[in-house]
Formats: sequence, structure tokens, C-alpha cells
Amino acid sequence: MAPSENPLGNPIPAFTEHAISVSLPTWGDNVGYEEGEARVIDAMQTGYPRFFINLDIRKLSALLEQKFGTPSESSLLFPSRKSAEACRAFLAARDVLARVVQHCISDRLCIFLVLFPRDQFSTAKQFWQHTGLGISSRLATRCLSALASASSTPTSSTPPHLKPGAHRHYASSKPAREPPAEPLGTDQSVYLEQRYGRNLDVAAAELAKAAMRRRIAGVLVRDGGEAEVEVAQSVRGVAVTEHDVFLFPTGMTAIWSAHQLALDVRGAKKSVCFGFPYTDTLKVLEKWGPGCHFLGHGLDSSIDELEGILEAEQAKNPHEPPILALFTEFPSNPLLRSADLSRLRTLADKYDFLIVIDDSIGNFINVETLPFADMVATSLTKLFSGDSNVMGGSLVLNPARKHYAALKERLLTRYDDVYFDEDAIFMERNSRNFSQRAAKIDANAERVCDLLHAASQQGPSSPITEVFYPKWQTAAHYAARRLPGGGFGGLFSLAFASPRAAEAFFDTLACAKGPSLGTNFTLACPYTILAHYGELDWAARFGVPSSLVRVSVGLEDPGWLHDVFASAVRAAEEAHRAANAEA
Repeated sequence: MAPSENPLGNPIPAFTEHAISVSLPTWGDNVGYEEGEARVIDAMQTGYPRFFINLDIRKLSALLEQKFGTPSESSLLFPSRKSAEACRAFLAARDVLARVVQHCISDRLCIFLVLFPRDQFSTAKQFWQHTGLGISSRLATRCLSALASASSTPTSSTPPHLKPGAHRHYASSKPAREPPAEPLGTDQSVYLEQRYGRNLDVAAAELAKAAMRRRIAGVLVRDGGEAEVEVAQSVRGVAVTEHDVFLFPTGMTAIWSAHQLALDVRGAKKSVCFGFPYTDTLKVLEKWGPGCHFLGHGLDSSIDELEGILEAEQAKNPHEPPILALFTEFPSNPLLRSADLSRLRTLADKYDFLIVIDDSIGNFINVETLPFADMVATSLTKLFSGDSNVMGGSLVLNPARKHYAALKERLLTRYDDVYFDEDAIFMERNSRNFSQRAAKIDANAERVCDLLHAASQQGPSSPITEVFYPKWQTAAHYAARRLPGGGFGGLFSLAFASPRAAEAFFDTLACAKGPSLGTNFTLACPYTILAHYGELDWAARFGVPSSLVRVSVGLEDPGWLHDVFASAVRAAEEAHRAANAEA
């Protein structure tokens, strides 16, 4: 099946059990999804995991609600007591009664239900979406299989409470799995085929996690998954080791954890969100702690504005840092803008605040951001995996920074390794050829963007008004951090002269269409419609138009990509001419 022929609601990739994207092939389908149209919602077999609760997870929830809940209760499922209690605290802060139930299917397979009033599901779902801490679909599938053949151990529950901190437990929780204390001697090299991954033991999962931490730290000399490990100094620009890398079940869990860590170590202060970010990053900074200053344009003038905020806050209390931390994406999603990291680092050192950089779009093959950060968060779900069949995230601490020791000590005590073993195994295998895939995708994306940029320069007749791509957006700041041999990444966005032109381009584009990015195949979506449908005017104020189309370029043949995008441009030109004729 051609990607463009994948029917509405089907998984992307097609016929993939744990796919993390879903086919929304027309502009109208995307609007229909946001509007809750029955024809779209009823067709959905899957969806992006933090937004769409997987059908196996729903089935498991229903079974456990029957066993432990009441008819007036709904539930969300979590892999550890710590994550479940974090959800309960989130609800309690919003005056929602909730309780936690632990259900163990075996010694190593325990699920934690957070039960709450059914009419508060949308509130609880915010926690699931923003933090990415809910159980993965693979864990749910494993549990359903085990429930069919295994008896359960005694269970326990905690009563509802209203005040965060008033936790009482009537049974002890299982300790979280910690990272291996000693480095593992060999990189895991032989895994069974994907369909038999669930039969692999814990040792294989720990080897997979160790291999990924080394890969992310940039310390592997040979990295094919089949040779003895050779470890050298990191290529990340800082003497980071695998022990400075922490794995999480999603990229948003890494972002949320970085913010929680900063609050724990530095105290409750507002953070700064610099640049227009992926939607849930801003929500995390707004909904936990005392809030944030949002500098959504992410330009040099925004740094001038930041300096004003820092000076004003410092004047109020000269003995305290004026802010907690600054969060920024390099480059940003969806506008592909890059901040002046050198100038931001100078301000961070002067005013003693942390910098957290999300490098998911640029990736560490293309750009060097770690030297300017206290922490770097990455969504491994994206290009690190590429196969669009597993979620993951990482957080890297910079050992060269002032607050490294305090951050590391606290993170080691609070770290909850809830990255499910099977997910880790698939992620490690997917990521073995990460650098080679990144190079090809960089080249493909640049060719496509050159074609589209040339089309945008045709004057008023062009349906494309701007190509958002690091080659042209804040180009000097991206170039300053670009590594030798690095490219511009695989993501770009397009602005159009009219909504009709945008819709015609998108509907004609013969590639996979759905949420997510960083896939090995080209994937497009009407980004603002999906991410900001309820706040389109607000997004437009920061230069994110409602007709924005975001594209993640894949590994396809360059000639095929040229033809596909040239055809979409022609359709947009025709629609734009028709719109002008009617005006």
C-alpha cells in the first residue's frame, strides 16, 4: 500500500501493531478530528500515544475498572507508584478526588490504576498528555496476555485525598528499577525478530538501555550493535559519559522531569519558555510550579525582552536568581528558529539560572548544543528511532556546568526507570543506524526545501509565502552550532498565500499524512490545526498561521520526492489562482 493510500484512521506505518502515528489523509479529516466528527473518530484505530489512548490500554483499563472501580469512576494506568502518585497529586491540586490501586500480575509485572470521578477524565487526561508517563501499548499488550493465564497477587489501594502531600499507603510499593551500577561489558548485538521481542529477558533490556545511553552520550567508537564495545571521549562537545544520560518513556517525560528536577533543586520560581515550542512543553511550564514567562517569537529582540525580565525580577530580590530555568528548542517546532545560545548562556551565568535545550529537531548529529545547556532533552521517538513504532526520551546532564553535582545527586534519588523493557529493546535496535539515516534525510530535505523555496520566490503568483527551514530562519544562529558535516535536519514548515492553496497542497501531497515527525518516511500534517485548533488566533500572533503545513522528510528516493512535491505545488498554484479569480 502506498503511504498516500493509507485509509483514514489506519496506523502509520500501515499494519504496525504499535504504530505511533495515524492516517489523517485530507485537510478535512484533520479538521473533523478536532471537531469530533463521528466519521473521523469512529475510524480511528490508533493515534499519537499521548493524545490517543491505545485500544489495548483502553481494554486493560476497562478490565481493571470492573475489578477495582465503581460505576462512577474512570481510570488511567501507570507503570509505577511514583508516576501514579504524581497523577493523583495533579488531580488533587485541582480539587479532584482520586485513589491509586496497585495490581500485580506477576513479580515483575505491576500496574498502578489512578481512579477518579468519570466526569473528570478530561482533567486527568491532561496529566497523561503533558507528562507522557502513562503505560505504553506494549506494556498493556503484555498485561492482557498475562492476565489471560496468570493469577494476581494481593492488591492495595490508597484512599482519595484533597491535599498534595497527604499521601497514605496501605501497602509498600515496589522499588523502581535503577540504571546498572557498573558499565556493561558488551553492546547488545543479537535480538530476536520484533514479533518475539516480548520473550526477551531483563538482561537483554538492560544491555539495550546501556547501548542507548552510550549512543546518546557519543562515546561509542564502533556502533553497529554487533561488535565489542569501544568507549572513547564523548563527541558531544563536553566530557559527558553514559552515566549522565537518563532514559524516559517519552520525550515529554524528559521535559517534565527536567522541570521537576529544577524545581526540586533550585526552588519554586517561574521559568522562561523561549521561542514558540511544541505545545506540551509550554503546558508543563504553565501547569507545574508558579508558571512561566513566554517569549514566543524566539528572536534576538526576544533576548532583549528577556534581559528586561531578568533585571526587573532581580531588582525585587537581589539575592535570588530571577528565574528558575530557560527552556528552548534548537531549532523550534514548527517555525525552525534557532536561538543565540551563546548570548543566552552568558545571561544564564550572569543571573544563575538553568538552560534546558530540546534538540529533538536538530539532533546531536547536526548541531552541538550540550556545551550551552545544563540539561539537554530529546524525543527519541523521532529520528533516533525513525520506525514510528516505539516511544522514548532522554535527558543528558552537562558535567561542565555549575549545578551539575546538585542536579545529578537529586536526579539519582528521584529517577524512576519506567521505560518498559520491550520498548527499550525495539528503540535500541531502531537507533543503530541513526547517524546514517540522519545524513540521508538531511540531504533529501535540503533538496525538497530548495525546490519549495524557489517556488516561493515567484512573486505574488506563488502560493507559498515562506519556507520555515534552518537554512533561512535565524540562519546565523543555526550555523554557529552546526557541526562539521551536519545538515539542516529533516523538518520544515510552509506558509501559504491562502487557505485554499494550503489545503490543495496538503490534499495532493502523495505521502503519509498524520501526527509526529522524524520518521524514516515522509510525513506531513496541518500542524496548527492539530496542535492549536482551540487557539488559532493566539498561535497566529506568534507567526504560526492556521494554514501552516509541517513536513518531516524521509529516506525515499530523491526523484520521487521531487515529483511528489512538485505536483503538490502545482495543485496549490491552481487553487491560489482560483481564489484570486473569485476575490
